[in-house]
Amino acid sequence: MNKKPFLSGSALSVQTIILAAVGWAVLALLFFLTFSVSAPGTERPEWYQKITYILENMAFLGAGFLCFRNWRSSQIVSGGTVWLALGLGMFSYFIGNLLLAYWEIGLQQEPDVSPGDFFFILTYFFLGWGMLRAVISRDLNLTPMQWVSLIVIALIGIAIAVISGISPPEEAVEAVTTPETVPVETAIPAWAATLEAQLAPIAAPVKWLYIFGDVILIVMASMLLLAFWGGRFSLSWRFIALAAFSYYISDIWFNYATNYIPNYQTGALPEVFWIFSGCLFAIGAALEYDLSTRRQSRRKRS
Repeated sequence: MNKKPFLSGSALSVQTIILAAVGWAVLALLFFLTFSVSAPGTERPEWYQKITYILENMAFLGAGFLCFRNWRSSQIVSGGTVWLALGLGMFSYFIGNLLLAYWEIGLQQEPDVSPGDFFFILTYFFLGWGMLRAVISRDLNLTPMQWVSLIVIALIGIAIAVISGISPPEEAVEAVTTPETVPVETAIPAWAATLEAQLAPIAAPVKWLYIFGDVILIVMASMLLLAFWGGRFSLSWRFIALAAFSYYISDIWFNYATNYIPNYQTGALPEVFWIFSGCLFAIGAALEYDLSTRRQSRRKRS
């Protein structure tokens, strides 16, 4: 029995999806360019945080549904398991971001570890799994020079991820720290305070899992570009690779900023690459669906 695809219909043509994704990315960029810079010593308003979360979550939610549409379609050339994994990655990020938004905006807390972190870590696992499945299905045969390029990219990516993810010595932080402000005490529910206390001891392992996840992204994105370089059915995977690179860029910036910039406020301009990532995943999924269904239609006519 054939699986019925989600979100089918002329209203979701590939042109419509691409235009919507590009428009969403441009809207996000304009929003960040206009409002991300705040006056020294002031915090970004709460409405700014809320809108950035909406921009991120809608991008990944839409990409998740499009990946699941590919998974449910029997016509997808790359196989359903690949898109199931990528879709689970999109929805894991969506859920993690919802939980983080609740912690930051609803509870006014910035813990080292929140429940959202577990879903963010699952995002790396699912994305790595999906991209690996795609590379394996391609029967990758790299030349010696391509292997050298992949190893160099991996080493550079590992070095950047480790350097940005490891906190500097406390002396260095104190040397550049601005005068401390008196923290505002915010009452939170007892269950939330208890959960934060329980999660605090695993902050260091979680940080290393993020670093490991970033390494997976950069390596798998590089392998995708090498495996799907050229050919009509490679276009969608080049967008998926660019999506992984965009996710990596935002992650690296966020790790660097939280470790090296005193009193860092989330929502800086480089974080727009998370939104770009969701939009690029959506475009890649739409292109794969369009190319696969048109290929099957041609086969039936012939």
